[in-house]
Amino acid sequence: MIDTNVLTVSENMKIDKNNYKYNTTNILNHEDDLQCEEFEETPLYAAVLTYIGYAILCLFGWLRDFMRQSNIEKKRGAIDPNASLDFVPLYQSYESFYTRNMYTRVRDIFNRPITSVPGPQFELAERVSDDYNWTYRFTGKTISAINLGSYNYLGFAERTGSCATDAIDAIKSYGIATCSTNSEIGTQFYHVELEQLLAKFLGVESCIAFGMGFATNALNLPVLASKGDLILSDELNHCSLILGIRLSGACYQTYAHNDINDLEKKLRVAIVQGHPRTNRPWKKIIIVVEGVYSMEGSICRLPQLIELKKKYKAYLYMDEAHSIGAMGKSGRGIVDYFNLSTDDVDILMGTFTKSFGSAGGYIAGKKSLIDHIRVNSHANTYASSMSAPIVQQIISSLHVLNCPEGKNRISQLADNTRYFRQKLMNMGFIVYGNKNSPVVPMLLYLPARVTRFNREMLRRGIAVVTVGFPATKLLESRVRFCISAAHTRQMLDTTLAAIDEVGTELSLRYSTRYQHRRLKDI
Repeated sequence: MIDTNVLTVSENMKIDKNNYKYNTTNILNHEDDLQCEEFEETPLYAAVLTYIGYAILCLFGWLRDFMRQSNIEKKRGAIDPNASLDFVPLYQSYESFYTRNMYTRVRDIFNRPITSVPGPQFELAERVSDDYNWTYRFTGKTISAINLGSYNYLGFAERTGSCATDAIDAIKSYGIATCSTNSEIGTQFYHVELEQLLAKFLGVESCIAFGMGFATNALNLPVLASKGDLILSDELNHCSLILGIRLSGACYQTYAHNDINDLEKKLRVAIVQGHPRTNRPWKKIIIVVEGVYSMEGSICRLPQLIELKKKYKAYLYMDEAHSIGAMGKSGRGIVDYFNLSTDDVDILMGTFTKSFGSAGGYIAGKKSLIDHIRVNSHANTYASSMSAPIVQQIISSLHVLNCPEGKNRISQLADNTRYFRQKLMNMGFIVYGNKNSPVVPMLLYLPARVTRFNREMLRRGIAVVTVGFPATKLLESRVRFCISAAHTRQMLDTTLAAIDEVGTELSLRYSTRYQHRRLKDI
């Protein structure tokens, strides 16, 4: 029998004060040594200019809509094809307004197709538009660029080397698909080997792997939580976590990003008041966080979260998509980074799509928990099992991580991250996140500068990812650099020189904490 209440706490939710010690000194030490993060406030003039920029875009959008309605402008824009059939509109008018008048103007900086392995340097397919970004045509040429946009943290996304060779051999031996699910006849010996190897690497009792990272969150959270449960979610959690929480049917609340005090207040209220309709105690309370936040570059405050979850008898679900392999001395994620025990985190989730250069995701923890997921998860019951080359890529990567070469990659990533981030701050740019996070967001603010920065960097042979509203808050448009162990110091210096040049040209040095200096003066 599978224990379907593997995460159920006692009915009275009592707090064991005798066994709980809030070690303030220990937490402060972690804060000083490991939790060094930057979140500089937006300068007033940058905020005002950003609002003005979006206001101008809206004004011109309304003007162009008026011209379209008056048949002055022939380009009709994004029109719902079902409108003439008297069907219900597929999207709201503002969404259509944004597509017509804003997104289309900058489509060229998004969804760029590449024609090579996404390593530290890659090839982009050159494309041009003859109708202002409504359609594109390929020229047949490619653009060589340094890659600062892929989550290839440890440099395993490569076409040569032991991982690539093993993956190719796996295709020759086992093909590319099992044509079945894990719960039927789709489980091969290499699936079992992967899960055992990963459990040993993470230091947990058991592990289960899935073919899609997004589905690992979206389809497994409903297995762990249901009606009568409460989920407390960080306000900046990934979309896959949010979807999984909503699908679970559990009640949920968000708390301020990385704000332990706000989380504790909500925990206290939840325990004292219980369910808002029945006032009965919650069946269980689950805290859902990420290890490294992919848009902020910040890391969760794991030592304090563990203290809180023990104090209030809650459970902790941690998404390590961007931290597994990339954080910690041995690449074992945030638990390793803080030198804590995996026994203190109830559910460890991660993906293979980033540090491992493969695809899929996993959940790790106690054997009773994993057995429960293996039987009840839709992601395991209905999805096709992972293909042989995908699994072999992960297995080979894990073997490398346990060797001196893997340690060198982890060390190189940490060195590259600190070097690149510190140089940006020394030049006077506003950079968010933890000093050791491989995700390095640099604030751009103005919508015009978001697109201009992207285009100017590509002109200089640097491919970057810029993000703006509505993917971010209106005042937090940014460029998000993803650092890799495969980046050489020369590549990083070339990128920094380009940022220095473009940043000067576009006046992007917003920081009030650091002196504005050119790269040559540092």
